[in-house]
Amino acid sequence: MSDSNHQNRMQRKKEVVDERISRATEERGVLILLKGNGKGKSSSALGTLARSLGHGQKGAVIQFIKGRRETGEYLFFRDHPRLDWHIMGQGFTWETQDRERDIQAAETAWEIAKGLLEDPAYNIIVLDEMSYMFKYGYLDPVPVVEALKRRPAHQNVIITGRTMAQPLQEIADTISTVQDERHAFRGGVKAQAGIEY
Repeated sequence: MSDSNHQNRMQRKKEVVDERISRATEERGVLILLKGNGKGKSSSALGTLARSLGHGQKGAVIQFIKGRRETGEYLFFRDHPRLDWHIMGQGFTWETQDRERDIQAAETAWEIAKGLLEDPAYNIIVLDEMSYMFKYGYLDPVPVVEALKRRPAHQNVIITGRTMAQPLQEIADTISTVQDERHAFRGGVKAQAGIEY
C-alpha cells in the first residue's frame, strides 16, 4: 500500500471514529459484565480498578468465592487508602461442600455490596465471581438488578464470572466474553502465585 493510500484510509477511519465520539455525550457510570470460560476476567476487572484508583477515585472489591488464601491482588491493594477490600467466600464450592454455609457467605457478601451500591462516595465497585451466586441459586438476581438500577449515577460496577444471569445481561452497558482456547493447567502446569492467585 502506498503512503497516499494509507493516509486516505486512515483519514476515513478517523472521520468514522470522530463521528462516534461526537455521538457519545452521556456521562454516567456503567455496568460491565466479564464472562466466559477463559482466564482473565478478574484480572481485567482489577486492571480497570487500578486505572480508576490512578485517577484518584474511590473503589471497593467484594470477592464472593476466593477466600482460601491471600491472593496477590489482595496483597498488592490491601493498604490502598481509597480502596475497601472484602474477601467473603469460603473457597470454591467443591471444596466447602456445605451449601448452607455458602449461601450464608453469599448473603453476607450481598449485604455489604448493597450498602456500597447506595454510597455515592464509591466510583467503582468490583463484584468478583458474583455470577456463581446466581448459577448455584445462592442469590436471587432480581434484587441485585434493582440495586444496580438505583445506584448513584456516576458509579461504575464490574461483575465477573463464567456465566451471567439473563436479568443482569439485560441491563449491562458492556459485556465482554473471555474465551478459553488453551490453559496451562490442562497441560499439567501447576497453579502458581502471581498467575492464578
